[in-house]
Amino acid sequence: MSRKAVDVVLLPTEQMCERAVEANRKLVKKYGEKIVLDKENCLPHISLAMGGIDERDIVAIKEVLNGFAEKNPLPELRIIGIRTSTNQAGEKVSVFEVEKTRQLQSLHEEVMEKVATYFSYEVTKDMLYNPAEVGELTLLWIRNYRGKSSFARFFPHITIGYGEITGLSFPIRFGVSELALCHLGNHCTCRKILASVKIATQP
Repeated sequence: MSRKAVDVVLLPTEQMCERAVEANRKLVKKYGEKIVLDKENCLPHISLAMGGIDERDIVAIKEVLNGFAEKNPLPELRIIGIRTSTNQAGEKVSVFEVEKTRQLQSLHEEVMEKVATYFSYEVTKDMLYNPAEVGELTLLWIRNYRGKSSFARFFPHITIGYGEITGLSFPIRFGVSELALCHLGNHCTCRKILASVKIATQP
């Protein structure tokens, strides 16, 4: 059984996905096609937990996700702005910054704890979607996720793409539709849904 690099994510509703794709298109036009979002093959998402798993554990992880979806309906979320940072290669990356609510932080921490049984961080290129295009920075991000991007360091966001973007108005309110386990591609993109469950948004 093969191993896969994965991300447990929240998938926004279709309307929010369209806004993310639209913003991404502006970046792609100006800065190139390193990340090209769409609603089927490169999904806008909020990461909750990254790592490597054995493929045979996908069914068990889906059961874990189902348990969260049943007991953790999320209130409407808010994008409060754009954050642009510079990665280790000196490239600028822009994301929609999602307000870190108590419920969202709690969900992240519970997911991290529950999937720890299945996750490892010894991730190699062959574990990712289309390994030939995977860069070292992607591997480092996944390998270091637990130590550098989780718990107190959790930063909820939707990656828009490479470059800088302006001219958008905030806040943007949106809901989520699914809690999903996705196969990771280069730049920690979500390339394929391996398992998913519907999650309710509280009114």
